[in-house]
Amino acid sequence: MKEYMTWLNGERSDGARDIDEHQAGGDHYKLMAVQPWEVMELILTAEEFSGYLKGCIIKHSMRNNSKPGESNDLEKAKHYMAKLNDFEKRVF
Repeated sequence: MKEYMTWLNGERSDGARDIDEHQAGGDHYKLMAVQPWEVMELILTAEEFSGYLKGCIIKHSMRNNSKPGESNDLEKAKHYMAKLNDFEKRVF
């Protein structure tokens, strides 16, 4: 069984205590029995999965405030950073 890093500042406003319980921008992934990044972690190599997470960090950081309305892209980038940090501590 995997051990997940909890968020550094404790419980988040949405009640999530670990990285996979939180979702920035909705709940569409949390409603799934298995989250897509859990499947990716199983089938991709460690380097590929790490690269995927890094790409998502870059994407969300660069598009912050580029969409109309309130942006949560920085929150998404932070979430991917936390996942990357947790993954690399467990694997590398």
